[in-house]
Amino acid sequence: MKIEQIYTGCIAQAAYYLESKGEAAIFDPLREVEPYLAKAAADNAKITYIFETHFHADFVSGHLDLAQKTGAKIVFGPTANPQFDALIARDNQEFKVGDYTIKLLHTPGHTLESSCYLLLDENQKGYGIITGDTLFIGDVGRPDLAQAMVEDLTQEKLASYLFDSLRNKIMPLADDLIVFPSHGAGSACGKNMSKETTDTLGNQKKTNYALRADMTREEFTAELLDGLGLPPAYFPQNVRLNSQGYTSLDAIMKRSMTALSAVGVQEQLQDKTTIVLDVRNEQEFCASHIPNSIFIGLQGNFAPWVGALLQNVEQPLILVVTEGKEAEAITRLSRVGFDQVQGFLKGGIVAWEAAGFTTAQINSISPLEFESEHQSTSVVVDARKPSEYQAEHLEGAVNIALDTINTHIKDVPSSDFYLHCAGGYRSVIMASVLKRHGIHHFTNVEKGMAGIRQTNLPLTLFVCPNSGVK
Repeated sequence: MKIEQIYTGCIAQAAYYLESKGEAAIFDPLREVEPYLAKAAADNAKITYIFETHFHADFVSGHLDLAQKTGAKIVFGPTANPQFDALIARDNQEFKVGDYTIKLLHTPGHTLESSCYLLLDENQKGYGIITGDTLFIGDVGRPDLAQAMVEDLTQEKLASYLFDSLRNKIMPLADDLIVFPSHGAGSACGKNMSKETTDTLGNQKKTNYALRADMTREEFTAELLDGLGLPPAYFPQNVRLNSQGYTSLDAIMKRSMTALSAVGVQEQLQDKTTIVLDVRNEQEFCASHIPNSIFIGLQGNFAPWVGALLQNVEQPLILVVTEGKEAEAITRLSRVGFDQVQGFLKGGIVAWEAAGFTTAQINSISPLEFESEHQSTSVVVDARKPSEYQAEHLEGAVNIALDTINTHIKDVPSSDFYLHCAGGYRSVIMASVLKRHGIHHFTNVEKGMAGIRQTNLPLTLFVCPNSGVK
């Protein structure tokens, strides 16, 4: 069977391209659809179906633009109610793409409309299953995202639906089926995903905690909900865009690729709701940036951090970006629904400085400098995830995870403190947020924990009980 996974690491998302005898189908496409069109053109194939596993929360799908450009039919599972033309399929309904058959399996739980697609080859033998956010490698989809859209739903009720979907629809299938999920490690749609992005269903039955054959409904619900943090604030907004519609990416790109002079940016900033988003690297940002700007570098998990920290997809933005990266930044913002880019600073920070406008800096020191300055009484803030902090941290450090900073500003130490993360990216993001809140009494530690490990500073390590394994 000809099926290709198209994986986008920065948002840990997998789309799929399937082709047979001049017909093609796309599953869960990203906002930018040109790669799918190019693949179909190379195969001299026509895209006839766009299959959606559910209304996505963590990214904006390219289903509408792709349908407009190809005439393909958008397909959703039962109970979906999009505000645009789409085929709402029945449970077990089959679709033909060349010699291949795609069978929809309704698997509610992650959301009510969630569905998987069983892939049958030309001999009607099962080859694989596209599982969306129902089943990941090592995990299953979180059951708390649909609550924002349906009032009487609870995460416990959705978890119960997911328990039934997995046991009645997925686990009875053949062990040799290849599992093709929508996400891998790093996605906020689950909590324990593997870095692997495919596996056999048989191996998942052996290794995935949620597929234990002897698991009760109550045990499943308890394990699924344990340690499940709040979903990012932008998730419900993306669901609405995916179900109600959005402006085409072509129009967004045309509007947003606007070069602004330094004076033009200064004029735009008279509107206090506008934010300058600086997407260069952390060293450049620390050295010089526009006061009150937010740093989120393109080299990291850019779009998810934008969504998690800026939260409102209608937020007006002006970009400070390395020359030649403007289109990439706008495209990656559009993946999570941030379409209100007003333009970018032409000439970058050099042009801002040349125009005589004020710049700001972040005080940063090397790990060795930190080691020499550090005292037993020093206050240190660790910006990593709680799980990272629990596994290993500097003795006495306080954990304030980056994704919680907007709601935990009151927890920031009132005295001078040091700030670090794992490698230096997240701490600079947090530093920019702190400065925008008027907090300046901190010093950033470059290279984060990776650098601190090379010093002689004391670390607290997690030790598994009775094993001695760190």
